[in-house]
Amino acid sequence: MSVPAPPDLNERFPCVTCSEFRGDTRLVVPRDDLVALFKFLRDEHHFDLLVDLTCVDYLKYRGAENRFGLIYIVGDSRSAARLTVRTFVNEPDTVVPSVTSLWRGANWLEREVWDLFGITFDGHPDHRRILLPEEFTAHPLRKDYPLQGLGERHNFPTITRGEA
Repeated sequence: MSVPAPPDLNERFPCVTCSEFRGDTRLVVPRDDLVALFKFLRDEHHFDLLVDLTCVDYLKYRGAENRFGLIYIVGDSRSAARLTVRTFVNEPDTVVPSVTSLWRGANWLEREVWDLFGITFDGHPDHRRILLPEEFTAHPLRKDYPLQGLGERHNFPTITRGEA
């Protein structure tokens, strides 16, 4: 269930833009205000749950101004209300503040985004790969990563089901 943006949002965060799409409220926040906005939403508006975090690579997408968009979905566990919060980053500065201090569940979600897109989360307590081997040097969900890979799959030993 989507809800309108909090009425005091623009007073506290004038740089946040708000829109609605198909009944869902979406906020766009500069990355420097990300943690403060989430603390405000959690502490003053009961958005106590980080539902999801993902990333989109907008490389060569219809004149997009930013390379990467991070999408956070936060929820109120009592009312089932949800908000979508987005922030954008460009190369070479793809560092975003971690929200693990607000939601411990962000730990694995941020690690997944790091692993697959190469977005660094400043202040993350365990910034290492979660899906791919540590020796893997690329981020395979970036649009400039070749579909067939870079040949790195052949450099890793095969693990059988019994060894896993």
